[in-house]
Amino acid sequence: MAANPVQLSGLARRLVEEDLIEEDAAQEALAEATKTKVPLVTHLVQRELVAASAIANAASEEFGVPLMDLAVLDLEVIPTNLVDEKIIRATHAMPIFHRGNRLFVAVSDPTNTKGLDDIKFHSGVATEEILVEEDKLSAFIESFLEAQEGGGLGDLSDDELDMDMEAVDEDGGGEDDDVVSSADETPVVRFITKMLLDAIKSGASDLHFEPFEKSYRVRFRTDGVLHEVSQVPVNLAPRIAARIKVMSQMDISERRIPQDGRIKLKISKSKAIDFRVNTLPVLFGEKIVMRILDPSSAKMGIDQLGYEPEQKELFLEALHKPQGLFLVTGPTGSGKTVSLYTGVVILNTPELNISTAEDPVEINLEGVNQCNVNHKVGLTFETALRSFLRQDPDIVLVGEIRDLETATIAIKAAQTGHMVLSTLHTNSAPETLTRLRQMGVASFNLATAVNLIVAQRLARRLCDCKKLLDVPKNALIESGFTEEDVDTGLEVYGPNGCEKCGSGYKGRVGIYEVVKITPEISKMIMEDGNSIQIAEVCQKVGFNDIFQSGLIKVKNGFTSLEEVNRVTSGH
Repeated sequence: MAANPVQLSGLARRLVEEDLIEEDAAQEALAEATKTKVPLVTHLVQRELVAASAIANAASEEFGVPLMDLAVLDLEVIPTNLVDEKIIRATHAMPIFHRGNRLFVAVSDPTNTKGLDDIKFHSGVATEEILVEEDKLSAFIESFLEAQEGGGLGDLSDDELDMDMEAVDEDGGGEDDDVVSSADETPVVRFITKMLLDAIKSGASDLHFEPFEKSYRVRFRTDGVLHEVSQVPVNLAPRIAARIKVMSQMDISERRIPQDGRIKLKISKSKAIDFRVNTLPVLFGEKIVMRILDPSSAKMGIDQLGYEPEQKELFLEALHKPQGLFLVTGPTGSGKTVSLYTGVVILNTPELNISTAEDPVEINLEGVNQCNVNHKVGLTFETALRSFLRQDPDIVLVGEIRDLETATIAIKAAQTGHMVLSTLHTNSAPETLTRLRQMGVASFNLATAVNLIVAQRLARRLCDCKKLLDVPKNALIESGFTEEDVDTGLEVYGPNGCEKCGSGYKGRVGIYEVVKITPEISKMIMEDGNSIQIAEVCQKVGFNDIFQSGLIKVKNGFTSLEEVNRVTSGH
């Protein structure tokens, strides 16, 4: 029998009375929150039982506590030294304003009197509570504490930049550009660190520092699309380049040739992010691109990558074969490394000897022998592979097949009882086979050695705010859908845009072409068929190409038609 709503105290009772939650669900939520020692408000928002804004409005009216939107708060007024980080985390309350002998504290639960008392005791200042939305409070506390741990980096003032600008030599020549006093360098150091932190917070995949004749811009690539985030005085370019080179252990005096490096940025006591850095001499300085390496991406699991059920089955089947060549292809930034490493994580058991050769190692995995290719000392993919084969490997991962020597050894390894995983830069699975032939690999070797080819792209995923589009039937058929698809009530969604996403897209989804080398395809390879002929055979066998796989993602509401057309070559 359902409990009497009168027995629900304060806020829970109010939520039931306003029909925001059923009384049975409220009773259950209250019991669970008490059991797990989590505040009721936090529990309701985390489980998405009641919207945070609805709870805040109800609590404000019930307890007579003023309600505030954290989004409009000026960060300058936040007291930073009054309350310890541990107290803020423990109480889930955030001091936001100090005036005279009053400290105003943001809380999401007005019954959190213990938290207010703890802050009052710790700070020695009388406290007054201000009600805010739970989701905004949690995000605000995390970002505030991360900023504190990261050295309290805030926005750089114009004064600091102007001060540094004056100290920069206009001639831009000689090694003296890189020799800067600590006073002059500080704003540049802070600017670069802030850019790195901003990129991590925004979920960017890489940063571009680009010098031009009259400007210097910084761009982030978010969800596969570049957008400008900052303009810097052009005479700061040498100092920015020098600082990044120092951080990534490059030669700061060498500006004539490209260089590669790596940065490990510690953003908190428990979290560090790696960056892969490349410099390229351009007309007005050096362009620097920093790729953010996320170790957690390899641990997502195959279900999160977005393979269709039949594609997933082919992927796992090929992965567990005792020998053969497993190829993943696609342009730069299409998620090839993540797909390969997902496979390596599945195979990574104490019974197997796994060795990888990469340029450079992007994701560090426990239990896998990872080797950095170093061309300067003669450690190429070819020499690393030769060495691996002397160490009795079960599985070999080659970062990229770039030349005939690497391809030959990889195929020989695949033909002599080893499982070889590698990547290749081609547009589709059939083109991969013709590319290897053009490198000089014999057709009969390809037909016998290759097990599976995965061609992939990353498309932007539609946010939950997506809107249903009214597209005419003939337009859908022209776009590539079948009449059967349209007649069965096909729904096509497009981007809308909300405060969470801005552009209508949030995150990315993989689009895959998975081709298993069947007897029919092997026969076509042996007959030296071109990529168009091989593609026709793939279609007959029943393997979807990239565009067809993209249409399935559109049909399921994961992405938009325009996004699929953007990342694939269409139909």
